[in-house]
Amino acid sequence: MDLSDFDYFLPPELIAQAPAEPRDRAKLMVVNRQTGTWQTTIFSNLPQFLQPSDILIVNNSKVLPARLIGHKAGTGGKIEVLLEHKLVSPSGQETWRCLIGGNRPKVGLIINFPQDLTGQITAEEGDGVFTVEFNKSGSDFWSAVYAIGEMPLPPYIKADKTTIKEAVKDYQTVYAKDNKVGSVAAPTAGLHFTKELLKRIKAMGVEIVEVTLHVGLGTFEPVRDENIKEQRLHEELVEIGAQKINQLIKYHQAGRRLIAVGTTSVRVLEGVVAHFIDTLATDDWLAPIDLFISPGFEFKLLDGLITNFHLPKSSLIMLVSAWAGTDLIKKTYAAAIAEHYRFFSYGDAMFLV
Repeated sequence: MDLSDFDYFLPPELIAQAPAEPRDRAKLMVVNRQTGTWQTTIFSNLPQFLQPSDILIVNNSKVLPARLIGHKAGTGGKIEVLLEHKLVSPSGQETWRCLIGGNRPKVGLIINFPQDLTGQITAEEGDGVFTVEFNKSGSDFWSAVYAIGEMPLPPYIKADKTTIKEAVKDYQTVYAKDNKVGSVAAPTAGLHFTKELLKRIKAMGVEIVEVTLHVGLGTFEPVRDENIKEQRLHEELVEIGAQKINQLIKYHQAGRRLIAVGTTSVRVLEGVVAHFIDTLATDDWLAPIDLFISPGFEFKLLDGLITNFHLPKSSLIMLVSAWAGTDLIKKTYAAAIAEHYRFFSYGDAMFLV
């Protein structure tokens, strides 16, 4: 299977630049994997396609305002820094893995930000990724970041002042938790849920289970290796308690459908929880994973997937192709384009069962 098998042409006008209003008025394509058929509805009708015994698994990671604009010490040149994830530093200083745009900066460069925040590049990983050590830590660091940071919208969303301002609420799920800040991209399938829709879903008996995967830089990167089996993702931190892992396994063994909201929830299920099918988890999981799912992958727990329409040649379209079949995904994407569905982060959704 070649990389070209996951390519398609998308008219630029179908790239959603803002979410549906309200969120759950987005289109929903419900796809039956067994019959190879699909139908169009709206997302607020999702409960019609759920069963009272279903388990809905959502990623409660919160997007941090990770885009920081600073200036190089000495020259005053503008520089953009995107926080990815926090590192453990022997010095105890606030140290982050960052993506830095523009001309390749040198190790040792000091970057000045507003709010008296400064950062020094201490190491280079390659591909624009650097280690940056900041002069503030703890609550002082976060106060500065929230004062000056912008939401890290994907590059295909034309970010003007209004879009960036609205992203504070638009580019965040309604169930994101303040104590789970850590993503540089939203788990976008969850953006379609409103609090009212979640109440309706719970009222019918569906149980909602929260897991945490902090979405990293890899979500913006296309797959480049023609041999897709050699592809690996950037590591992304997963947090899930042992009790929750064991409960999900019990639900699976009892025949209850495990339905993942978004590809990040799939990776938690198949990359962490699946390890414990034959044994009980005794410790909480707090560690990174780099699971790459492509056609041929053997799913152990997943029963259904709610997801958006993804970029060509991305790891995400490979994941949904692994779940539903490459041919069916090609057909449904072609139909979505013909029916003017909206694509990518702020776009419409699929429910693949």
